[in-house]
Amino acid sequence: MDPSRKRTLRLVVALGAALILAGALVYTSFSASTEASTPSQVVASAEPGRSYELTGKVVKDSVKRDGDRLRFVIRDRDGTASVPVRYEGVVPDPFREGREVIVSGEMKSGSFVAERDSLVTKCPSKFTKEKTASSRGTSAAR
Repeated sequence: MDPSRKRTLRLVVALGAALILAGALVYTSFSASTEASTPSQVVASAEPGRSYELTGKVVKDSVKRDGDRLRFVIRDRDGTASVPVRYEGVVPDPFREGREVIVSGEMKSGSFVAERDSLVTKCPSKFTKEKTASSRGTSAAR
């Protein structure tokens, strides 16, 4: 076999294998993800024993701490529905009322019972419409 033809064949085989592996990686990444549900979606279609990822904003004046236990209410972004949440485990430092959170668990007796250590706090975007006085002062000074 001609050496240049042999190199071309090796290149085609190597590129084909790399393309197949990249496709498998992309497929695995997207098929493994689950979309978080809002309180209104979970309330409307909760199935006993099924696990959900619940996302929404923590309602003001709803956070109650009892040692390692935490109770709070999550509402939809538009504020139409809410769900009480029972949680035990590590509480992220940025957790507070008004913050968006994601928590995994299942519905039991009208409450969302979260899995231990599943609470994740979404950080607020620095590109929101609301500006603090300090950020307005720094942008004006530029």
